[in-house]
Amino acid sequence: MDELIYSLPDLKATELLAKKIASFIKPHDSILLYGPLGVGKTSLARALLRVVCRDPYMEVPSPSFTLVQQYDTFEFSLYHYDLWRLNHEDDLIELDWEDAKEGVTLVEWPERLGSLIPDNALQIHLSIQSETLRHARLTGWPDRLSLLSV
Repeated sequence: MDELIYSLPDLKATELLAKKIASFIKPHDSILLYGPLGVGKTSLARALLRVVCRDPYMEVPSPSFTLVQQYDTFEFSLYHYDLWRLNHEDDLIELDWEDAKEGVTLVEWPERLGSLIPDNALQIHLSIQSETLRHARLTGWPDRLSLLSV
């Protein structure tokens, strides 16, 4: 299986996708969220963080200005990056990119990673279909992608 397509008609569907993904995350994983402004990258990231941290009401600020937020879960540290304001991939050195890869990295605007895009990352390409409908195309995770279709 090379890819999966999910329809996301509302926030509930986004949360269900996040729950599926969270059940297969392990240390050293990278989850890359692609798509234009307003497509729902931050909503998916928040839902995923709430599931992984086992706190459905957890406040999850967008790391738009800090560029990275760290969350310590029971199994690993998760680093949520928003690279919208990143000027060059070399700037990731200051954001502890190499250390973060020991845990799990969740990246909005991964295009800014340039040559640092991790191998075997789960790539989620979000697209706007209508005012409320989004599509998520998942690729990567060759050993686990098919498990997300169940």
